[in-house]
Amino acid sequence: MTTPVLRRPHPLFLALQLALGGAILTLGLSAARAEDTPQSPDVLLGPLFNDVQSAKLFPDQKTFADAVPNSDPLMILADYRMQRNQRSFDLRHFVDVNFTLPKENEKYVPPADQSLREHIDGLWPVLTRTTDKADKWDSLLPLPKPYVVPGGRFREVYYWDSYFTMLGLAESGHWDKIEDMVDNFAYEIDTWGHIPNGNRSYYLSRSQPPFFSLMVELLATHDGDAALKKYLPQMEKEHAYWMDGQDSLQAGDANKRVVKLKDGTLLNRYWDDKDTPRPESWLDDVNTAKSNPNRPATEIYRDLRSAAASGWDFSSRWMDDPQKLSTIRTTSIVPVDLNSLMYKMEKIIARASKAAGDDGKASSYDAMATTRQKAIEHYLWNDKEGWYADYDLKSHKVRNQLTAAALFPLYVNAASNDRAAKMAAATESKLLKPGGITTTTVNTGQQWDAPNGWAPLQWVAAEGLQNYGKDNVAMEVSWRFLTNVQHTYDREKKLVEKYDITSTGTGGGGGEYPLQDGFGWSNGVTLKMLDIICPKEKPCDNVPATRPAKPASASTPATKNG
Repeated sequence: MTTPVLRRPHPLFLALQLALGGAILTLGLSAARAEDTPQSPDVLLGPLFNDVQSAKLFPDQKTFADAVPNSDPLMILADYRMQRNQRSFDLRHFVDVNFTLPKENEKYVPPADQSLREHIDGLWPVLTRTTDKADKWDSLLPLPKPYVVPGGRFREVYYWDSYFTMLGLAESGHWDKIEDMVDNFAYEIDTWGHIPNGNRSYYLSRSQPPFFSLMVELLATHDGDAALKKYLPQMEKEHAYWMDGQDSLQAGDANKRVVKLKDGTLLNRYWDDKDTPRPESWLDDVNTAKSNPNRPATEIYRDLRSAAASGWDFSSRWMDDPQKLSTIRTTSIVPVDLNSLMYKMEKIIARASKAAGDDGKASSYDAMATTRQKAIEHYLWNDKEGWYADYDLKSHKVRNQLTAAALFPLYVNAASNDRAAKMAAATESKLLKPGGITTTTVNTGQQWDAPNGWAPLQWVAAEGLQNYGKDNVAMEVSWRFLTNVQHTYDREKKLVEKYDITSTGTGGGGGEYPLQDGFGWSNGVTLKMLDIICPKEKPCDNVPATRPAKPASASTPATKNG
């Protein structure tokens, strides 16, 4: 057994400990370790962070999470402890003196009379950021290459958003930007062992839907097998992150992102390593936990964070009572979309391994994918309802709720033909609305519920349905969503984060923050869909006046599983 080496505390820490008590020393050591493992602002600033967020100094709680301390957080915290009980103390003034707040970007005013395509093409440089360096105590994590952000309050790169943004960058011919972003994500995997939710210290405890392998696959359509071979090590590392702990897991148990069902089947769930309020939504999470005193607050915090890892923050999909966020229990649900993406990851790693000349590894990952595909068909299909759904670890049954996530098995070609046909029917009868497909069929006021439609889910649905020859339904999804985007753009000269799909021309609502403009994944999916509904010999810059009969790229599908 190795004896641990104990470091002598810095004299500054000792002096502060004598003056202010031992708690400061612990916080100080946390700050000292920030150079090696960046600490989240709620950890760095402790009670000061809690007090600022509780005081609602800013309309958006993300503002202070993104603020940069002007000096050592330990010294700022010491000053705060000494000053806060003084009669004349002004918390907002203290923050203004000691922190640099994030600057609002100048409102982008596009040139007049741009087509929808021209507007999106003009947005790419507006949304591009370069942060290869960051201030010492900044929550922003530097990345070596430029990247495209979603827009609005989202000043950093987001994991799963970026794939759909890249689809648009490809349509615009910006393969250099795609490669830069794939390089950045590979760097994050090498540095942190996974791709964080976003490049902020407070996102390090979780990832998001695993689209990295699909990004590599997209790049390979331009660069060939060289891209697959180049990023194979990082794809394997990401797979290992999601499967971490599988070897020691007992049947019927779960650990981090892996669950092992009673028959030994391995599947994945969303998970966040922390069980504290999210810094960027600190007060919201505290109030949510307080609203349900019958559950431990830490349990609620973990499930809120894990829902953020899913990208669906928040949705009735994760709740026992759709109208009560405090009944959220993300970690006891096995999601159909996540496991579909894991299947796709395993298939792409197998393909990359074969390209690299390692047939043994290719066979191993192919076998994993086959096993997972069978598990999806067995556990994540609701035979009574006729659609794919999530699996409930508490009831040991597939859940009944239909959501847009049910289309992911079609998107990754993991569905059988007969079930794909049933999914097409369910999509057309229950999810398809005038402005696209709805996220769920339940209206709760949460943003990942009805009546909102999100660009990535429209793309997954359209592509998935087209994979199985359901071209008419696929075209309806694309046509209705594009009409929604076009009508909104015609009126407001912008694209937005989400749309109300009960009509066309209205942005979505609900959730923890106002509707955001920009917007990365809406831009990407819109360009991709424009090029699908219009023939290659006659591309369109706006949505056509009349609905085409079928997608331009429609073809006879290959026979799928089953």
